[in-house]
Amino acid sequence: MLAAALAVGAIGCASKPAAQPAVQPAPPEPLEHALSGLAAQHVVVLPVYTVSIDPGFPGAGAVGNRVTVARTLDADIVAAFDDRGLRRAWIFPPDLVETYKHNPTYATDPYGLAEEPLRIAKVGREARLPEPIASQLRTLVAFHDDARLVLAPLELRLEPVGAHAGRGVLHLVLIDARAASVAWMGDVVSDTVPTFGPEISASVASRLANVVAIR
Repeated sequence: MLAAALAVGAIGCASKPAAQPAVQPAPPEPLEHALSGLAAQHVVVLPVYTVSIDPGFPGAGAVGNRVTVARTLDADIVAAFDDRGLRRAWIFPPDLVETYKHNPTYATDPYGLAEEPLRIAKVGREARLPEPIASQLRTLVAFHDDARLVLAPLELRLEPVGAHAGRGVLHLVLIDARAASVAWMGDVVSDTVPTFGPEISASVASRLANVVAIR
């Protein structure tokens, strides 16, 4: 299922009849529906790790507490998946918190994961995870039946668009926790807005649900 969701093919085009056809790679698969093959699987969704603000983002001074922004996006993601009928199969931060509360000695705190190396290094496809995050994620999925994949929303970037508008860009990494490797990565972009407001979070969450929704 994962391979079907992430596969990228190749296309060829011929220049002149007498010449050898020039083989070119296919354009990347559109982000929308890119993970639709995982819609019915048990995938763990981590809390949004961090929020960064470009100084040129309109209304940057009104953003407020970044942790509050991240937790609002967590809640909006759950709501968007619920609206699309995807909530039942996937495992979200509130579920991870409950597991941690009931197993504090053995479970992993979803808000205490060592994700910074993944964000800074901008890890590529099939990259191996460093420690301690590799062990943390293996422990985390072990408490959830049939879970292997972890979707990590590593960073919400608030950035300018032109001189008088802005947008939110959520950078995501899909991780095979058992193999400690990166399976997929991508960015989800919000609608363009004149200044910071709750519509950024809602738009990012809705578009993330579209990445997973079945066509």
